[in-house]
Amino acid sequence: MSGEASARVRLPSTQPSPFVEVERAEWATIASHQSSPLTAREIHQLRGLGDQMDLREVREVYLPLSRMLSLFVEERRSLQSRVNQLFASDEATTPFVIGIAGSVAVGKSTVSRLLRELLARWESTPRVSLVTTDGFLYPNAELLSRGLMNRKGFPESYNRKELLRFVASVKGGAPEVSAPVYSHQSYDIVPGETVTISRPDVLIIEGLNVLQPAIIGSGPAVSDFFDFSIYVDARPSDVERWFLDRLIQLKHDAFARPDSYFHQWAELTDDEMRQIGVNTWNEVNGPNLDGFIAPTRSRADVVLRKASDHTVKSVLIRKL
Repeated sequence: MSGEASARVRLPSTQPSPFVEVERAEWATIASHQSSPLTAREIHQLRGLGDQMDLREVREVYLPLSRMLSLFVEERRSLQSRVNQLFASDEATTPFVIGIAGSVAVGKSTVSRLLRELLARWESTPRVSLVTTDGFLYPNAELLSRGLMNRKGFPESYNRKELLRFVASVKGGAPEVSAPVYSHQSYDIVPGETVTISRPDVLIIEGLNVLQPAIIGSGPAVSDFFDFSIYVDARPSDVERWFLDRLIQLKHDAFARPDSYFHQWAELTDDEMRQIGVNTWNEVNGPNLDGFIAPTRSRADVVLRKASDHTVKSVLIRKL
């Protein structure tokens, strides 16, 4: 893929901000001469429940974003080459690591899968891997023993030491690094199952709290190893509505399967399921968003700001 244009930008408000905001129509001009390398069928397979992503949004939002990211990768390689010359070193370039954060149901998993496919189409980044932090949640048995089952998804529910080891090893250029696998069907870590990452050009790490800073005195944070970060943003009221709608859809689909952890809810009415969802949002997802996820938005390099219909309405870019 090739060809570029420029987009006009504006400050997101009159208040001091580290970002400039680009409205979607302007952002789309960056890739106005390029066609999406993905088909409508492929996009349908990539998007999550409730997402309304289509060919137009891919062309107007995510194709320009993937091009910008590929330029960052190219510039980093060039910088590494110049540094090697400066120190007479032959150190190999390590994977470019992208962190993607946002609330439950905001669509960050779809964004991550889509960027993985788009980045792999650019000549500079043919090998792209994706890992979610779900695999680094403590197993349910451990969460129960620690009294954290109702805090699943909060920072303390993750094995942060193992997640940090994984990211540091990838960033350090290790030939192969393994990560545990999480099953949404069983709602738990899959015993003995791992995914192996082998020196990709780009590694995307997606998770609720991946942009959190380090705790003073505790060593580095996962986000310290990121070369670029993206936050998927929307009004909390919209995200709650998307979460509730998705829960109803799951009740009629995944929860109906006998091996589902939530199979016990399959026979509930939609109203009963929605009330469980409201309680879950008020007690778990909402507090996690307010207390731990949303505060990391300002740490991102790019914020994808969504409208109430789940489509991206503008893009905030950190000033260079």
